[in-house]
Amino acid sequence: MAQEQGFEVYALSFSYGQRHTVELEKAQQFALERKVARHITLDIDLRQFGGSALTADIAVPKSNSLADVEHGIPITYVPARNTIFLSFALGWAETLGAQDLFIGVNALDYSGYPDCRPEFLEAFERLVNLATKAGVEGTQQLKIHAPLLHMNKAEIVLKGTALGIDFGETSSCYDPAPNGAPCGHCDACLLRAKGFAQAGLPDPLLIKYA
Repeated sequence: MAQEQGFEVYALSFSYGQRHTVELEKAQQFALERKVARHITLDIDLRQFGGSALTADIAVPKSNSLADVEHGIPITYVPARNTIFLSFALGWAETLGAQDLFIGVNALDYSGYPDCRPEFLEAFERLVNLATKAGVEGTQQLKIHAPLLHMNKAEIVLKGTALGIDFGETSSCYDPAPNGAPCGHCDACLLRAKGFAQAGLPDPLLIKYA
C-alpha cells in the first residue's frame, strides 16, 4: 500500500523470540518480490522478558470460534511490542532522512491489543517529533501511517488481493507447525478465517496445506 502511494520502501522485520518465525521467512521473500529498497531483520530477544504466549513457555490459547475467545487483552499480547518496533523504525528513519513510518496495526479485528489503537499511534507520533534531533531542529517532521487501522479483515483481504498479494505465501498463525501449516484455532487463525469468509474468497494458505 505504501508503494501504491509512491513511497520508496525500507522494510523492517524483527526476530524477537516469537515462536512463529515463519513470518520472518515470508517477510524476506515478500521484500524481494516487491523489490523494496532494503529489508532488515533485527534481532531483539524479548524472550528475556517473557510475559507472552508468543515469547515464553506459555501455551497459545486455542478456540473453535471467535465467540469462544476471551474478552480483554489476551496472553498473546507481547508487552510494549509495537512501541519497541516503532522506536527502532524511528531510529532508522532518522538516519535515512525519511519522514514517514508505516505500521500494519489494525483497530477493528485486533484481539484487544492496546498498542494497536489510534490513541497509541497519535501519542507516539507526538513523541517521535520531540525525541529526535531532526524533530527538535525542525528538519524532519515524522508521520506515522497505519493504512490498515480502520479496515476489517475482509477489507484487508480484498485490498491485498487487488494489489496482487499471494496470500498462500503469507502467515498469520501464532503457533504454526514446523512446516508452516497454520494451527487453525489460535486468535490469528480465527480472525484470518473470518476475513476470508466475509470477503467471499477461499484462503489459499489452507488450500496449500490441505
